[in-house]
Amino acid sequence: MKETNSTAPIRDARTLGVPRMLILGLQHMFAMFGATVLVPILVNSYGLPLSIQTTLFFAGIGTLFFHVCTRMKVPAFLGSSFAFLGGFAAVAGLDSGIYAGMDPARKLQYACGGIVVAGLLYVVLALIINAVGVHKVMHYLPPVVTGPIIILIGLNLAPSAVNNASTCWWLALVAMVIIVAANIWGKGMIKIIPILLGVVGSYVVALAAGKVDFSALDINGLTGGLTPILGLQPFFTDFGGSIARFDISAILVMAPIALASMMEHIGDMSAISATVGENFIEDPGLHRTLIGDGVATSLSALFGGPANTTYGENTGVLVLSRVYDPNVIRLAAVYALVLSFSPAFAVLVNTMPAAIVGGVSFILYGMISAIGVRNVVENRVDFTNSRNLIIAAVILVCGLGFTGGLTFTVGGVSITLTSLAIAAIAGIVLNAVLPGNDFQFGQSEGADTAASLGRY
Repeated sequence: MKETNSTAPIRDARTLGVPRMLILGLQHMFAMFGATVLVPILVNSYGLPLSIQTTLFFAGIGTLFFHVCTRMKVPAFLGSSFAFLGGFAAVAGLDSGIYAGMDPARKLQYACGGIVVAGLLYVVLALIINAVGVHKVMHYLPPVVTGPIIILIGLNLAPSAVNNASTCWWLALVAMVIIVAANIWGKGMIKIIPILLGVVGSYVVALAAGKVDFSALDINGLTGGLTPILGLQPFFTDFGGSIARFDISAILVMAPIALASMMEHIGDMSAISATVGENFIEDPGLHRTLIGDGVATSLSALFGGPANTTYGENTGVLVLSRVYDPNVIRLAAVYALVLSFSPAFAVLVNTMPAAIVGGVSFILYGMISAIGVRNVVENRVDFTNSRNLIIAAVILVCGLGFTGGLTFTVGGVSITLTSLAIAAIAGIVLNAVLPGNDFQFGQSEGADTAASLGRY
């Protein structure tokens, strides 16, 4: 059925006017902010002093660099990656050899060194793709593999949404109701910014109900002490104490995680392509998106930041807002850069109750999995074929079953592969060895697939 003008996607946000574009960029900033700053918060709980300001700064820089690498075509935001949390925890726990009695700040430098190497592995894969062609590489990553992986990206995030929402179910429900109402019954600009309305509206309700805790603003621990409004990132004020250091043990812990994050990247590119209705894997090319993501990760880690990754939360915003203009994402990146110079703002936004984050995540994470289902359906994956059924089944069970990942030892160092990495490896291997793989990238999809990708 042909789309009506009221539901047609907006590919040039300039038609909405500058004020609305600025608000749309703000919506994307709010979508990524919670998860992006959660990574340094969790890493700090392991005992490693990863900076929120540095994280925000390189999320903005990394996103802008990614857009340059991808010829300004791909509407993706690069936030901090959760895939490397296990690696941070492992490095924090190292207490032998050079790590015996080591200062946590120094350990963080070595952990970041491992991430620098992990980011460079993206570049290696990109060079392989550029040499042999994306069609040969994607022959091993057909929709029967990438579809279930996209589904898992959302499903693996689901427990986080439930845990956050369970802190106050009624407040989470307020956020969800506002988002659904704005998206289904809203008109004009209301329909385009449901996530932002959900966040702001439920925060106002939380304020009225006394559910917002402002005590964290006094992080100096002093009576009447306030978090400074402006402040430089640690790598500006203590360059030597932030720059990455390299050691084989930390590299062996961090670098293999790149396998999982690269598979997530390919899944995210498939998801964004399906959402927008453009084949970004072919144009501007998977090699360009990998280089953008990998170099952004290495650059961030080099100066003491976490790994970057394309954010499913922002893909969810694309689905709901139906505004596909990459300029809006770049606005969010600029906001992140500006806010990275304000410690007070970072703390203020963190006063947002976890229940609101959970309510918003309920919608966004579910949208990611739904995109994976749509990817499978619209590429007409035949599940009456036992080969396809087995591949999808193994991917899903691995991704959901290995909740704690899989840990093994290399050179005396424990390495953990996440459930998503295990699922990706299993799917790729099965697709390669089982007979009957006749998928041809760019040819096997239905003729009307491109026209239908951007529809609900």
